[in-house]
Amino acid sequence: MTIRTRRPRRLWLAAAPALALTLVVAGCTATEVASSSASDDTVSAVTEESDDTVVTVANIDTADVTAADVLAGNQDTHDKDDDDEYDLDEATTVTFSGSAATISGEGAVDEGDTVLVSEPGTYVLSGEYTGQVVVSSDADGQVRLVLDGVDIATDAGAAIDVQAADEALIILAEGSDNSLSDASSYADDADANAALYSSADLTVTGTGSLTVTGNGNDGIASSDGLVIQSGTITVDAVDDGIRGKDYLVIRDGDISVTAGGDGLKADNEEEAERGYVLIEGGSTTVDAGDDGIDAFTDVVTTGGTVSIVSGGGSTGAVADSGAKGIVAGVVAVLEGGTIDIDASDDGVHADAYLHLAGADLTVASGDDGVHAEQELQVSDGTVTVTTSYEGLEAEIITISGGTSDIVASEDGVNAAVPGGGASEPESGDLSAQFIVTGGTLVVDGGGAGTANDGAGDGIDINGDWTQTGGTVITSGPYGGGDGAVDADGTVSIDGGVLIALGGLTTDLDMSAQSAVQFSTTGIADGTALTVVDASGSEVGTFTADGSTSITVSTPSVTSGSQYSLIADGSTVATASAGELTVTQGAGGGGGTGGPGGGAPRP
Repeated sequence: MTIRTRRPRRLWLAAAPALALTLVVAGCTATEVASSSASDDTVSAVTEESDDTVVTVANIDTADVTAADVLAGNQDTHDKDDDDEYDLDEATTVTFSGSAATISGEGAVDEGDTVLVSEPGTYVLSGEYTGQVVVSSDADGQVRLVLDGVDIATDAGAAIDVQAADEALIILAEGSDNSLSDASSYADDADANAALYSSADLTVTGTGSLTVTGNGNDGIASSDGLVIQSGTITVDAVDDGIRGKDYLVIRDGDISVTAGGDGLKADNEEEAERGYVLIEGGSTTVDAGDDGIDAFTDVVTTGGTVSIVSGGGSTGAVADSGAKGIVAGVVAVLEGGTIDIDASDDGVHADAYLHLAGADLTVASGDDGVHAEQELQVSDGTVTVTTSYEGLEAEIITISGGTSDIVASEDGVNAAVPGGGASEPESGDLSAQFIVTGGTLVVDGGGAGTANDGAGDGIDINGDWTQTGGTVITSGPYGGGDGAVDADGTVSIDGGVLIALGGLTTDLDMSAQSAVQFSTTGIADGTALTVVDASGSEVGTFTADGSTSITVSTPSVTSGSQYSLIADGSTVATASAGELTVTQGAGGGGGTGGPGGGAPRP
């Protein structure tokens, strides 16, 4: 089995799941560890930076956390359902032509190449402008900028710069096409560094369209919260596409982002309830040079369609290059929506917990398909990993529901202690766990159906495997140090179905549920197989991958009874249940499976 050392990214959580996480960020030395007197179960973390900012994240102690749980602990959003409503009769109109502006109403003045908005109210912008719109309002109340066929391009900084406001709204008027384009560069200490920038909470709403070109840095950015309620929004930025420091929330809309840096981002590093990304609906497409979605704390999806390409995608990617599809600094809960990721590094990555709780997720990855530093749970939805180095990876992996189909060139599922050291039995550290209570998991590990050694395992557990339900079909090599089932601890089956196509590198604890193992000469990949008992009753069906060893455990398999393996109507092997061969160090016949090949199907 193989466990690789990873390049540290943000936080590295150093202890087991607990009732509170104390994260030391932006600054301790490697020897400093945060602690809490409130609980003996505090999880601590260290960074390699300098400065002392301590963030405490409470009420997250497991991957079995819902979207509602996560959001209940985060800062509430600022937006309201009626943010897209405004009264034209009370609005100030600003009509642009070249570098000039014609203003009708109160609260805005033309200062020459700049229109300054200084009061709350509604401002309708139209025409073409080679200047900036600056908002500087100290009074309570919303500043509503209605974009109604406006094209603002400037080389002086941000096209729209909200320097001060109680709250800022960008309303895309019905049927309107609008565009914003900024300067080609910014000073290192510039506050405003995006084509559309706000120092206040910002909401983008309405049914019109907006094209944003971030020539100098980001496309759309807020140093507070940012909510996109609706609209057709296209962003092309040299750095980050859309960034909300405290939070980025997408409720609806048709959003397309091309970014040299991160696509969607929330980067508040000081406050535990902030720095999160939430996607509720709409259609979002991201093509990012770095991470597709990057949240310093949490990523939550409850609906919508999300398509991400990061770092150029998985084809020809270099492992650990850093460009991931979705990154959560603490927890990710993908509870709804359809998500398609093509990433040069991990497809989905969480620095602590990751719950796949109902989303339909498809991943092609140059490294791990789905990775959590501590716990990963699949409870609902579909998970399809079409390409990966390792498919599912975490210290604790629980499959309690859903349908997962995993293809990997190394381990299809890898439960491993983080940090890079192998957790062999003699070390005494068997804290990694693989738990199956429901759902369906189909795994095609590296070298599936072959006698390859070192190609990877179907399922590799650096600890104990406990199964009380569900269906697991795992395919891996036969022989050498790898196999379809590889565990350093015990493999205990007491309920559910386990079908292993390939070798067993560890024995099965059959005290509760027996298993039958067939030895074949190598059945052609894709052949339909059926296991029957002595009376001809069907025990299970699946698809061959070329393996010469096939192990089947179901609640109906009885130790000592005879079973037959049927292919194309003919018996190809017989065996007595309870007599298993562990293939560690053994050789085996070849087959036609392998990475990207025919994974077995239920």
